[in-house]
Amino acid sequence: MVMKYVKERSIHAACTAIAIAASGLCAASAWADSVSHGKALVETNCARCHAVGKTDKSTHPDAPAFRTLSQRYPIADLEEALAEGISTGHPDMPEWVASPEQIDAILAYIQSLQKQ
Repeated sequence: MVMKYVKERSIHAACTAIAIAASGLCAASAWADSVSHGKALVETNCARCHAVGKTDKSTHPDAPAFRTLSQRYPIADLEEALAEGISTGHPDMPEWVASPEQIDAILAYIQSLQKQ
């Protein structure tokens, strides 16, 4: 009876561990999808002036490289600016208002660029 209980507990623990690992993989996959979506958004909307990759250079002298944004601002603070439409920055920066999904993706991408 004791062995059956131990065996059942071991199976339950193994199933729990598998479920936790699977949810972590799903979260990692969702994060990767969000980062990819954010990368596509900034390449389309921002790369004309900003360096949006790991090594490129901004073509506009007043446009900071996205990989260095955390040196200027907490990345989470950019959420409000993106939601309201960034119209400051460099004087000729076009205004663009992002959706909540786009904001999350952009922030995920920018965060992925930051040096840890």
